Amino acid sequence: MQLDILFENTDFIVINKPAGLLSIPDRIQSAPSLKDFLIAKYGHIFTVHRLDRETSGVIVFAKNEATHKHLSAQFEERSTKKIYVGLVLGHVYATSGTIDESITQHYKDDGSMMIHAKGKPAVTNYEVLENFKAFTWMQFHILTGRTHQIRVHSKHLGHPIACDTIYGDSKPILLSAIKHRFKLSKQEEEERPILSRLGLHALQLSFKDAAGNTHQFEAPVPKDLRALLQQLRKWKG
Repeated sequence: MQLDILFENTDFIVINKPAGLLSIPDRIQSAPSLKDFLIAKYGHIFTVHRLDRETSGVIVFAKNEATHKHLSAQFEERSTKKIYVGLVLGHVYATSGTIDESITQHYKDDGSMMIHAKGKPAVTNYEVLENFKAFTWMQFHILTGRTHQIRVHSKHLGHPIACDTIYGDSKPILLSAIKHRFKLSKQEEEERPILSRLGLHALQLSFKDAAGNTHQFEAPVPKDLRALLQQLRKWKG
């Protein structure tokens, strides 16, 4: 697999993970993961954090135990900075805000999460970047790193992430729902979605190395989300 490496040194490697690829192996080894590819390439690799399978963007892996311990401590102590961008359903009227709601595993034990007073603390700052008729392009700064945090908090806000199969309506986004007087081309039997995966991207990640130097990395918004935003802006009026 061709890895999109943003940065690499002897201690860690930072990658722009594509949507649809597991960060680490799941319980049933259902598909190859990014970690599997890295192990094949480097022999040893250490998990620091993870992104959901359908989330694209910046992720870091450690190359040795000392770096793994150092970076993991920063994530646990909330001293890293993690910025995401995402498309949510509906028009968000508040230009910014904070969601401070604890998260725990759902009682159904199906891998999903839910808000509960006895859960682990979870804090998400959000900011509206651009409004559209039926969607809002947002930025999220997570101060904690709970499983599905942005997805659960977005649902709590009343605006789930677009195409979210667990916390949203799971519906793909079609150009016919955006473009006025849309017509299917003669070469197509059915319309292809502009976006059919979770509309969430890990944009920026910053942390300090063992020497105390700050590193900040950014993964460009991927092509599928850029194309969707272009259409939403084009037919905004």
